Amino acid sequence: MSHVHIIGGGLAGLSAAIELAAQARVTVYEAGPACGGRARSFHDRSLETRIDNGNHLILSSNELTFRYLDLIGARHTLTGPGLPIFPYYDLEDSLAWTLRLSKGKIPFWAFPGGRRVPGMKVAELGALLRFLRAGEDTTVESCLSSGELSRRLLVPFAISVLNTDIHTGSAKLLGNVIRKSLAKGGMACCPWFPAVGLSETLIDPAVAYLSRFHAEVRTGIRVSAVEQKNGRAVALETSEGRIELGPEDQVIMAVPGPVAQSLLPGLTAPNAFESIANAHFRLPSPVRARGVVAQAGFVGLVGGISEWIFLKGDVLSVTVSAANRYADRKSSELLATIWSEIRRALDPVLSQPLPVAMPPSRLIWEKRATFAATPTQDQLRPGPRTDLVNLALAGDWTATGLPSTIEGSIQSGLQAVSALGYRSAVVYTGS
Repeated sequence: MSHVHIIGGGLAGLSAAIELAAQARVTVYEAGPACGGRARSFHDRSLETRIDNGNHLILSSNELTFRYLDLIGARHTLTGPGLPIFPYYDLEDSLAWTLRLSKGKIPFWAFPGGRRVPGMKVAELGALLRFLRAGEDTTVESCLSSGELSRRLLVPFAISVLNTDIHTGSAKLLGNVIRKSLAKGGMACCPWFPAVGLSETLIDPAVAYLSRFHAEVRTGIRVSAVEQKNGRAVALETSEGRIELGPEDQVIMAVPGPVAQSLLPGLTAPNAFESIANAHFRLPSPVRARGVVAQAGFVGLVGGISEWIFLKGDVLSVTVSAANRYADRKSSELLATIWSEIRRALDPVLSQPLPVAMPPSRLIWEKRATFAATPTQDQLRPGPRTDLVNLALAGDWTATGLPSTIEGSIQSGLQAVSALGYRSAVVYTGS
C-alpha cells in the first residue's frame, strides 16, 4: 500500500488525510502540540476557560465543509438559527436591524416591504452583478455603489470574507463566494458555527476518524527539509530524525505559504498577509439574550472596530478582520473600545445589562492569519502540483478560487489528493 506523508495538521492537511484514509497508509506530521492550525480550541490560563483561537461562520452552501463533517460524524456539533437571518447593529446610527434573506433565488428581501437593509435602494443590487462579472484585476471598491447597502452590508461582508480592505481586495474572489452562496438563494446562506468549540467540531472528530483507519497523527514533529533527487522527494528531515521515502511514497505539503517556500526553494506563493484579531471576554455568568439575537447566537456590527460578536455562554467572543489597520493600537485600548461596542450592541437585547467595567479579557492577534486577498496576491497562488512528481501542495493560500476560508482549506486538501492520482471529491485537472 502507498504511504502518503502529510506535512501539516491544519484543516487542509486533515482534509487530505480523511480523503486518503481508506486508500493509502497515512501519516500526518504536525509541528505544534495539537492539530487544527487556525481552527482550534485551547484552555486559556488568563481566562480560566476554553476558547477558540478564532471565530468562523459556516454557510449551508459550504458543501465540502459539510461533506467533511459528515465523514467524521460531526455535523451535529454545529448550532445556528436554521434560517438565513443575520442580526446587525449600526454603531454610527445606534440602529438594530436584521437581514432576513428570501429562501429562494429571487431577492424578495431587497424590495420595499421586505426584510432589507435599512435605507438601501434596489439599484444598489447592481454591485452584486458586478462582483459576479469581475475580472482578475478588479477591486471590491470599484464594484460598489454609494449607499446604505454598501455601508451596512457589502463593505463589512467583503472585509469579513476576504480579510482584506475594500480598496485593494479582489472583487473576483468575493464574486466567487457570492456565486457559491447568495446567488443560490437565501437557504444557501444559513449560518452555522460550532456549539462548543472549533476543535470539538472540526479537529477532534477528524483525528478520531483517522485513528479508526489506523492513520498516524504525530504532533510535535517539525519537518525542516525535503530532500530531492531526480524530480522526486526522497527523504524528510524532521525534528526526530530523517525519514526515507520509498519509491511509492508521496507527500502532501499542507503548511503555510512561507513555510512551504522554505521547504521548496523557488516556489511562488503569496508574500503579503493580513492579520485577524479575536477578543474574548469572560463573564461571571452566561449571557442571556432575547429575540433574534438569541435565535442566531451572534450579531454583526457596522461602523466600529468589532465585526462579529458571538455569544458563547459566559464568554463573549469578537472578531476583527483586516486588522493590520489597527497594528499600532495598544491591546488595552483595543479591548476597551471593543467592550464599549459590545455593550452598546447587546445591552438592549439582554435580560441584564453587561457590566460597565470590562471583565477579564484576552486579545489574540494572528499577524499572518491569511494571505492578502488582492488581485496581485491571488495571481501568485500555486496549484497543487509541483515540480516533484510525488509531492503536492495544500492550504487556503493555494489556488482554490476562494479566499482564505474553511471551505477553501478543505477544498485544497482534496485538490492535492486528486493531483497525486487518488480518488477525491474534487477532481483537479490543472497543470
